[in-house]
Amino acid sequence: MKKLLCTALLLGMLLAGCQEEPEDRLMIVSVVVDGRSLTYDVREPITVVEFLASIEVTTTELDRIVPPPFTQISDGLQITVRRVTEESFCEDRDLPYSQRTVINEQIAPGTEVLFQAGRNGKERLCFRVQFTDGIRGEPVAVGEATVLTAPVEEVVYVGPTTTLEPVEIRGTLAYVSGGNIWMMRGSSDTRHPITQTGDVDPTRAFTMSADARRLLFTRSTSSGTAFSNVLSVILDIHGSVPQVVDLRPTNVLWAEWVPGRSNTISYSRAEPRPTSPGWGAFNDLWLMTIDGQTGEEIDIDPVIEESPGRGGPFSWWGRQYAWSPNGEQLVWIHADGVGTVNLDTGELNPALISFKEFTPRSDWSWRTSVSWSPDSSLLLGVTHGAPIGSESPERSPVFNVDVFASDGNFQGTLVEQSGIWAYPKFSPAVSEGNGIAYLRARQPLTSVPDSAEYDLFVADIDGSNARKIFPDSEGRGITQRDFTWSPDGSQIALIYLGNLWVVDARSGVAEQVTLDGSATRPVWR
Repeated sequence: MKKLLCTALLLGMLLAGCQEEPEDRLMIVSVVVDGRSLTYDVREPITVVEFLASIEVTTTELDRIVPPPFTQISDGLQITVRRVTEESFCEDRDLPYSQRTVINEQIAPGTEVLFQAGRNGKERLCFRVQFTDGIRGEPVAVGEATVLTAPVEEVVYVGPTTTLEPVEIRGTLAYVSGGNIWMMRGSSDTRHPITQTGDVDPTRAFTMSADARRLLFTRSTSSGTAFSNVLSVILDIHGSVPQVVDLRPTNVLWAEWVPGRSNTISYSRAEPRPTSPGWGAFNDLWLMTIDGQTGEEIDIDPVIEESPGRGGPFSWWGRQYAWSPNGEQLVWIHADGVGTVNLDTGELNPALISFKEFTPRSDWSWRTSVSWSPDSSLLLGVTHGAPIGSESPERSPVFNVDVFASDGNFQGTLVEQSGIWAYPKFSPAVSEGNGIAYLRARQPLTSVPDSAEYDLFVADIDGSNARKIFPDSEGRGITQRDFTWSPDGSQIALIYLGNLWVVDARSGVAEQVTLDGSATRPVWR
């Protein structure tokens, strides 16, 4: 029995060894490519991309393969290869010019004059378009359009449709409108332009000499937004044909006449830079004496040598200065304080007042304004206050109007939460009720934007008896912070909604002086 069992087992093993190996499972795969449909027998389990390579079908990165290249081959699978090519092209398009109508008070009412003809510009926009199996797709823009030539705005001057009553002007009042200097003396009826170049830029310097005869200002020398200017002077604004004389200093950040010194100018400069804000301050200070008849340079002396990194926090923005009325003292202004300059050595004395610098959320730096009292003993300025919540000190929204002594022996707050652009100013003829003027923000804790609205206040020299004199409560607030006292302290000139107004400091009676809507930077002597 045992022998029969072993024989059967051996026979089964021999029969099993003689059977044929089973064939690999056959898979049918079809390929649609280049307008053809092909069928293949596939025995090996490979991926789509490997299969296409095995049948010598080459593809590019743009070609679309369905199903995806790394899909495993399976029976009945259809592979579709869609050939994709790409082309690029550019088109030049017109940039339409804009049109602007400007009121010009030199033109008769109802008259229109084409001041500047408009001209279309050109821009180039490039596209990418794909062709799928020869069928063109929708073009897709590549990047931003490139401006080849900028459009030229059409400017039409029109005469005013309304007239204004004449306003008494005690002294000489000058301002800038449309890039030109305008002035009046005695009455607003005498208003007329004294430059015609259209390039006056008063943001750096626009100041009148104490005798109301000479004007110092900057003119832009850039056709774009780049920082570039030249310091210029008109030696006699009351002459029949006022002559503009360009001085040596260029790229000026600040300039002012030196009180008490005949024909002497002080200024500070910067170097243009491609990065924001467009300049880097030298934080220097120069005194230049010119010939009062020709404007030629007689003498030039450095008071503070170039020191780009010594302007305090955010020193690249630039140090500001302010002369005392008697010309014997000069204060420096940094982002975190105000102090005096040793005019003999050029050294900066310790700060009279200090505060935490304000750090905005954009690329600019705040500097306080400074106003001297007529007797050169006190100064007014805006100080950055302490936080009122969980914000960091440099982000505090609090700004106050402070008064402080030029000898450093006194400091006090006159107006709490005035707003950042309060620009307090002493009256040149201090009297009861008319000691100081300042702007107060309607929303003091959100006063940082340039669009913040303010009201004009006057008060006693100690800040008491403060009263709002302009505008009325129903009108929009003041957004252009340029204002100036009249020489006798009875009136204040300011810019409101783009026009020059004169306000009586006691009664608050306000009279509009201009109509063109482009006035800025009044100075009154």
